[in-house]
Amino acid sequence: MAIKKSGEKWLVDIYPDGRAGKRVRKRFDTKAEASRFEKLVLRRAHEGKPWNDSSGDKRRLSELIERWYQVKGMYLKDGPKRRRYLLQTAELLGDPQGVKLKPGDFHEYAAIRKQQGIADKTLNNHLGYLNAVYNYLRDIGEIEYENPLLKVKMIKIDERELSWLSGEEIQHLLATIEKFTSNPHVLLLTKICLATGARWGEAESLTKKQVADGKLHFVRTKSGKSRSVPISFELFDEICFHLDKYVAFTPSLSAFRRALKASEIELPRGQAAHVLRHSFASHFVMNGGNILTLQRILGHSTIVMTMRYAHLAPDHLKETISLNPLGIVSDGS
Repeated sequence: MAIKKSGEKWLVDIYPDGRAGKRVRKRFDTKAEASRFEKLVLRRAHEGKPWNDSSGDKRRLSELIERWYQVKGMYLKDGPKRRRYLLQTAELLGDPQGVKLKPGDFHEYAAIRKQQGIADKTLNNHLGYLNAVYNYLRDIGEIEYENPLLKVKMIKIDERELSWLSGEEIQHLLATIEKFTSNPHVLLLTKICLATGARWGEAESLTKKQVADGKLHFVRTKSGKSRSVPISFELFDEICFHLDKYVAFTPSLSAFRRALKASEIELPRGQAAHVLRHSFASHFVMNGGNILTLQRILGHSTIVMTMRYAHLAPDHLKETISLNPLGIVSDGS
């Protein structure tokens, strides 16, 4: 039998060139992986090529990226954007043959890009995208060599400071938008993000069908899961009136950024409309909101992301005051 269970693993044991030829044995965690490997070896034997010979694969990195996009990337929500980043990275790497890319090549690329002002998180994203290409193509038998970037480590990143707007800053921002912005959508989109914690793109994509029963129903979200968030009667009526008049929101992020700049509110580099989402979450927790409820409102797939706001809770680590040894000694004296 070519594939059989061997302890906790699945064993492929075949003679691709017949009993007189070389024996190939390899173990896998799943039967599906074993089956893919068996088919690959037999196909290579039929083509007259050694099953483990990668020297014949002359495809450039850009070609591997395009192949990955055909079989995987086009089905991802951010697939087209990721493809653009990957092809740009391949070009800057010199578009080597995929099999000849070395860890040192990526380290040199990262050093140059960092000098150009590219953030460490962005460089980690680029590495992750390349790893995904190699790993997936190997999983499906499209390439027969290991991911050459397997041993490249992600850059360690300090936890980013979360910035949020105070009540006074929110009032100032809304007043600035009303005064300086001619775009008819920016003010309402800002209110939606502040009232629901929605991402700017989620608010922009709202249609009248998604505004119902006193709630906003967000679909096609970053996590891929829909969620519904209740809003006040006043905001509900304002949104309905707006969509009756304009039918839909139009892209307005640039107009928001101009208004934010005009407000002279200082934010960390790289933060703009996302500060509205942070502001909603921060005020929700500071006002005593439940962290698990916040996770559902924001649509975080895990609680880890939501826990970034936990320190803002009124009673966060309050026991420190009464349970530290100095406090205990002082109370006993």
